[in-house]
Amino acid sequence: MGYAVGETLMDWNQRYEVDDTPWDKGVAHPVLLDMLTHGALAGRVLVLGCGTGHDVRELARRGLEVVGLDVASLALERALSHAPVGDETYQLGDLFHAPEHWRHHFDGVFEHTCFCAIEPARRPDYVAAVAEVLKPGGHLLAVFFVNPDNSGQGPPFGCTAGELDVLFGGKFRLREEHGDIPTYPERAGRELLRVYQRV
Repeated sequence: MGYAVGETLMDWNQRYEVDDTPWDKGVAHPVLLDMLTHGALAGRVLVLGCGTGHDVRELARRGLEVVGLDVASLALERALSHAPVGDETYQLGDLFHAPEHWRHHFDGVFEHTCFCAIEPARRPDYVAAVAEVLKPGGHLLAVFFVNPDNSGQGPPFGCTAGELDVLFGGKFRLREEHGDIPTYPERAGRELLRVYQRV
């Protein structure tokens, strides 16, 4: 995790400094491994809110060209402390200020900690930014937090399937949806996997 929240930047770096990073499970998201066996992502992939790079390394291990993006420099320092496993790189920054050369640059985007970390009011900006970095026909593989169980406080901020339908409906086509997914034990029944295709 690590992202711009509203117009201010939550100090995600400070969270790493004090080891307050409950989202970092030490391994890639279990559903990523499952989906990769079905060819859900290919080519050049961007991982949003990549943290210490577990998902990045899993994708690179499968032969994909991967860029991990995060706003926390300490998270990326820890990611870079791991020996490279393939064609992976890391970028300090946020999706709302993506480099110009990223326009229609990626075949796929993966995320499970970014959307839930931004203020809900900025979600339309998120959708527009993901659409901008994806090639037409590219795929977004995203795990959404539908029940973070934090009484509406966040981050993480929850969402509903209906809200996602409205947000993504203009620029993306829903290809797959799975509610019962492999995940970390404490998140069972609280996540929704969707695969979108950029139209």
